[in-house]
Amino acid sequence: MASHRKPRPSGTLGAGLRTPMLATAALTSVAVLSQTADAAPSAGGKPSVEEVEKKVDDLYRQAESATEKYNAAKERAGRQRKQVDALRDDVAKRTERLNQAREELGTFAAAQYRTGAATPQTATLLLANDPQDYFDQTQLMNRLTSRQKTAVDDYVTEQSATMKKRREAAESLQTLSESQRELRTTKSTVQKKLASARELLSELTAEEKARLAAIEKQKQEQAAREAAALAKKQAAAERARQQAEAQAQQDSESSTSGGSSTTGGSSSSGGSTSGGSMSGGSTSGGSTSTGTSTTKAEKAIAFARAQIGKPYVWGATGPGSYDCSGLTQASWKAAGVSLPRTTYDQVAAGTTVSLTDARPGDLIFFYDDISHVGIYIGNGMMIHAPKPGAYVREESIYYAGSSIIHSVVRPA
Repeated sequence: MASHRKPRPSGTLGAGLRTPMLATAALTSVAVLSQTADAAPSAGGKPSVEEVEKKVDDLYRQAESATEKYNAAKERAGRQRKQVDALRDDVAKRTERLNQAREELGTFAAAQYRTGAATPQTATLLLANDPQDYFDQTQLMNRLTSRQKTAVDDYVTEQSATMKKRREAAESLQTLSESQRELRTTKSTVQKKLASARELLSELTAEEKARLAAIEKQKQEQAAREAAALAKKQAAAERARQQAEAQAQQDSESSTSGGSSTTGGSSSSGGSTSGGSMSGGSTSGGSTSTGTSTTKAEKAIAFARAQIGKPYVWGATGPGSYDCSGLTQASWKAAGVSLPRTTYDQVAAGTTVSLTDARPGDLIFFYDDISHVGIYIGNGMMIHAPKPGAYVREESIYYAGSSIIHSVVRPA
């Protein structure tokens, strides 16, 4: 009986394909899988190429999301560590002052004992760990000189402040420990996801890897078409904007020159010249701000472009490797703009604009959980650190379909 299965395409890998591209091919989106519905189903319990692809893609997505959580936990732990260190330093200084105050009280108590002005119990109470209750007694306070009362007040105040700081330090240390546990757990999650993905890929045959490469090529071609369509749409929007500005400028000049009387022609000419000059000044003024922003964006893009070819490594911020938010943070830092560490914070570190209004340098965020980001370079393209097993590269913003684009943010 003839097999119901369609034969798999034969042949070896195409010339020039490198091993990293095979890993990249395994990361194609579900949208592309719908275009390959006629692919062979799984046999003998072994998952099909498409099933492996989807599973690997999901694992890498989960790993990337966990990476951003790891980055956030690492940031928190860093801040908490600094807070704990600062509190410990403060407690140490306060403890030293407390000991000095205790010594001064001890001097007073010893002097009272020698002169018989106080009983031994008085010295004991003055040196107690918590003498506040006793000092509140009017009988003892009446026996103390003004200087002694001041010393007592200073001691009690310092003791209370020191104890408070010690509690704060203990609580901060507990919070730090919890963050460190979260850090270890998240790190383990990332490592397990990546290990599972690598295991699935290692089980693919050369023929299956070739099929994945073909799917990847198909996906890239579709992404390139969508990028080109966006570029045309953006160009049309820019032309419309420039025409509107030109019309507004013309209307303004006509309104200004319309008030002339005797020397209408001359005034009109002069007004036009003046208007042109004013327009240039206005444009110059506007472009000063825009120009500064553009210059920063150019610097950010230049830095990102120089990183092309470096590997994606989760949690990395350069200079030898990056994760997605590490790359965008480093790129804008090179332009003099400080961005937060994680995608969750970067998405709020600027002005949100529409995709049609996206300009080079803007940040493009992906997925509902905002777990990926790239830096826009125009014409529907971006530079990003894609995912584990891949390298920093220039790619269509539709690399995994249009539905995953979350938002566009302009840092400067």
